[in-house]
Parts: sequence; C-alpha cells; structure tokens
Amino acid sequence: MKQVLITGASSGIGLQLAMDYANDGWHVYACGQNQPRLEQLVTNCDAASTGKITPLIFDVTHLEQTQQVLSQLETLPELILLNAGICEYIDDGVIDSDVFKRVFEVNFFGIIHCLEAMQSRFTATTHLVFISSSAVYTALPRAEAYGASKAALSYLANGLAIDLKDKVKTVTLVNPGFVATPLTNENDFPMPMIVSCEYASRKIRLGVSKQQAEIHFPIKFTLLLKAIALFPVALQRIIIQRMTRNAS
Repeated sequence: MKQVLITGASSGIGLQLAMDYANDGWHVYACGQNQPRLEQLVTNCDAASTGKITPLIFDVTHLEQTQQVLSQLETLPELILLNAGICEYIDDGVIDSDVFKRVFEVNFFGIIHCLEAMQSRFTATTHLVFISSSAVYTALPRAEAYGASKAALSYLANGLAIDLKDKVKTVTLVNPGFVATPLTNENDFPMPMIVSCEYASRKIRLGVSKQQAEIHFPIKFTLLLKAIALFPVALQRIIIQRMTRNAS
C-alpha cells in the first residue's frame, strides 16, 4: 500500500487530501494538533475505501515534539505533503511583530521542523510537496505576514529542489489561489475565482502524480498574477492597488 504523510490534515485542503488519498487506497498519516477532528476523519473515511488513515498528533511549531512523533514511523512515506498553515492580516500597513512571528512559526518554521525531523530518512523514492500560495507572485495589500511567509517557503522549496536533486525523487511546489476553507471563510474581502477544497485536492493529486515542479490553480487567476509579476515593480503596485480597490 502506498503511503502519504500530510501535515495540517485536520481541516481545509489537508483534510480533503487525506480523505481523497485514503479513498484511492493509500495509507494516510494525517498530522495535526486537533485530535478530535483527526479521529473524526478516521471515522468519516469511506467505508468502501481500501485505504487507511493513521492520525499523528503534534504541533509543527515545536521541533522536539515533531521529531518525537515522526521518528516513531517505521518507514518514511514516499509522498510527503507539507501543508500546515495559518493566515493573519495587517491593516493600514501597521506592523505587529507578534503577528509575523505567529504566521512564520507555522507557515515556515513548521515546515523546517518537519524537514529536519525526516531528512535523514529521505530516499530516492521520496516526493516532497510544499503547499505555498499564489500570493508569492506579486505583493498584495494586508497580506504582508502571510505572503512573506509563503515567499520564504517557495524560495526554500525551489532551493531544495536543486540541493536534494540526487537525494529525493521530486520536489513539487503548489501555489493555489483562493480556496474555500475555514481559514478563508474568515476573510472580509472579495476572493476572485475561489475554488472548493475538492477542486484543490483534484488539482494537487493530479499534478503530484505527474511529478510536476509547480502546480498552480485556478489557472486564469494564477496566470493573471504571473503576468502582473512580469511588469516593473512600480506598475505592479499600481495594477494591484486598482484591482483591490475595485474589488472592495
């Protein structure tokens, strides 16, 4: 049975990925802090599924806890989806260092902790998948903490794809647009071209199966941001200012 480890599996994209991989016959190691949600995930797993879900309860922001739990795995899954993440916004450009620390602790250092805990067991069959964000393509207002953490994550993924070329099978970077999750449900602004978790899971699993270097969706939205990123920085700022003003 093929194995996959998914962080942030108690809600949103991670939860959907865990269910879908289990229903496809995989043994899923579903990682998260919320034990009741992960236990419910096991219960809700399709009874007809040939797969299996094993909850792993730990907080990615704690290195020792992460190392302790992941070291208990007899074998490291061939597919590792590093998905755990949070989002907090700032208003009017007012910097709050606590906000940045909280966001980076999960979105960046949480990934670092997982990598450090597993890196000695990487093999030529290991496929690393980093769930980042399309926010990395061009700067967006209010998203300075979230976007900066995801930009750091994307840089990390692309750098490791080179450094680990002879040590792992593939490194994939995922840059989704807006996805309807409990996290985005708290947003108080329009989210253009928002997609469902089911859609996101299909796109991610398809791209992973093809060992793509980058997966991004929905394509019209992400290509728009990629196109804006080709302009000079001053023009990028003007375009984004007008887009976000019109959207509000």
